[in-house]
Amino acid sequence: MTIRGVKRERVLRVLLNEPDGSLTKYRIAKLSGCSREWVIELLRKLEAQGLVEKTKVPHPDKLIEYWSQVRLEPEHQDYMIRDPLEFLRKTELKYALTTYQAENLVQRYLFPSRTDIYILEEDQAEWHSLIVAEGGLVGKGNLQLLLADEHVFHKASKLQGLTVVSLPQLVVDLLREGGPCVEAAQLLLEKMSAHVPTL
Repeated sequence: MTIRGVKRERVLRVLLNEPDGSLTKYRIAKLSGCSREWVIELLRKLEAQGLVEKTKVPHPDKLIEYWSQVRLEPEHQDYMIRDPLEFLRKTELKYALTTYQAENLVQRYLFPSRTDIYILEEDQAEWHSLIVAEGGLVGKGNLQLLLADEHVFHKASKLQGLTVVSLPQLVVDLLREGGPCVEAAQLLLEKMSAHVPTL
């Protein structure tokens, strides 16, 4: 992962979670953990592409599309475990659901064929031990751990006792997953766009 790429994703995540233009550049810098200068430079580039107007996102779908093109692919580890959601409800480690299970909790369009969670890189060994202790098996299965920058948890929410990524993060991850996930992402995007006030 490049530092610039991580910083860019942080700013995009902040913008798409508060697209109404109410955030100042200073506030975006604070929320994303980036310098104000870096944020100004990125906003200038995004504005030149018609993706933002100052700090407002007039068309979230276009900025989401841009993000899905530049998104960094996280490293991952696969496991097979009995009842992954029950396992997650019991853990105290930090995580956030994305793709199939997250979409199913938010909108119930996709069959949750796999459980994908973002975790902190420094917790990877602890997750591995916990999963194996629960009788989980290593290898392609129903649980995927995605190693993430901590900012991926920005605006995560709790649903049915489970932590779920923010809506913009979920949409981008669904688009990257492809197949039927793209349709689910489009439906979520329509809901997001409906909440952006017009000029």
